[in-house]
Amino acid sequence: MTNTLFLPELREMLADNNRAELEEFCTTLNAGRTAEFMEGLTDAEVWQVLQFALPERRSEIFGYFDEERQLSMLAQQPTEQVAELVEELAADDRVDLLQQLDDEHVDTILPLLPVEERRDIQRLRSYAEGTAGSLMTTEVAKLADRLTAREALEELSRQASELETIYYLYVVDDDNHLRGIVSTRQLVSSLAQPHRTLREMMETDVVVAMVDEDQESVAEKVEHFNLLAIPVLDPGRQLLGIITHDDVIDVVREELTEDAQRIAAVTPLERDFLRIGLVTLSWKRGIWLTILFFAALLTAFALRHYELELETYAWLVWFIPLIISAGGNSGSQSATLVITAMTGGEIELRDWRTVLMRESVVSLMLGGFIAVIGYAVAFFIAPSPSDALVIPLTLLAVMITGCLCGATLPLVFKRLGLDPALMSNPFVAGIVDIMGIVIYINVARMILAN
Repeated sequence: MTNTLFLPELREMLADNNRAELEEFCTTLNAGRTAEFMEGLTDAEVWQVLQFALPERRSEIFGYFDEERQLSMLAQQPTEQVAELVEELAADDRVDLLQQLDDEHVDTILPLLPVEERRDIQRLRSYAEGTAGSLMTTEVAKLADRLTAREALEELSRQASELETIYYLYVVDDDNHLRGIVSTRQLVSSLAQPHRTLREMMETDVVVAMVDEDQESVAEKVEHFNLLAIPVLDPGRQLLGIITHDDVIDVVREELTEDAQRIAAVTPLERDFLRIGLVTLSWKRGIWLTILFFAALLTAFALRHYELELETYAWLVWFIPLIISAGGNSGSQSATLVITAMTGGEIELRDWRTVLMRESVVSLMLGGFIAVIGYAVAFFIAPSPSDALVIPLTLLAVMITGCLCGATLPLVFKRLGLDPALMSNPFVAGIVDIMGIVIYINVARMILAN
């Protein structure tokens, strides 16, 4: 959000190179508010203001700008200043940014960083995208299990300035193997027993993520166990880092956005909607639109196959949009409900019988209600009250079919190891459209032939 309140003053301070007031501006306000007041400045002006803040504060303010703007500033500013800023960023945040810069630019930044920071960046960049390793930060509170509560607090005070969070303290042995966990609250409470060691107070049943574990699985663990952070281990149970709740929130938001886009029959976008290229956006939407176009052609071929019946009973044509929309809408509803329930962990594959039973009952209730309305309309259009029965019976059958298809197809995709969201609403609707036409004409044949 752009806040123009301080823009004239900021530009005047920059023009006068007023160091005292610019330093005060960078330190007085909350870092997020400081960034908000600078949104109206150009990238060059923002960078110029940031140079009046201490390195740690500079990185904190910088973190509140959106990613596109951060990348733009890093790509345009002097390499030495960029390296100084990158060094102060949280380990996971700086790797995320460097991953999106040109390799040539990254290669000029890395040599300017301390050896330890450079190795850490290269290690984190080596983990595959979408895994726990790519999300974690190596800034983690590690304490030896032999330390007493007082010794642990002293050690923690030495580490604190380099840590992203100290909600949990991870107890390790001399080989960096995770042995247990102690919360900061437990540690402070144990000061009444100053000789009690971490080995005595730690919890050994620790929920962990493996370094190559899928990020969605990690997010589910954090949500299920209500964690603020989760440790990341290698196959030898060495502690590599932690994933904090803010990174998990980003994963959940990303997964939900991807699922919503897939449900709408759009290949997930890698960038924000307003920033993605129009050609790329057209391609990602066009793939599915082309598939759905050919699915719609099948509906047209189905209608052509029943051309004789439609010519004989012309009034049936008037209800085709009604039949198609009723089936497609009911199928889309069921698919959306099942997909979101599966994403939220409310439904497992073993629940398929319960899901289908519930959808059968609901479809009968909904289909019966819509069928009554359909018969009321058809009564005044059909040649006779008995002919009008084609409409309610078809609506009932089509809505039952739509609900069952919408509920079943995502479960089938999950069973095949695919993302259930790939079974998008338009795709379900296309399948149900074809089935709806077949059901409609065959119901008409049975009733009108008598």
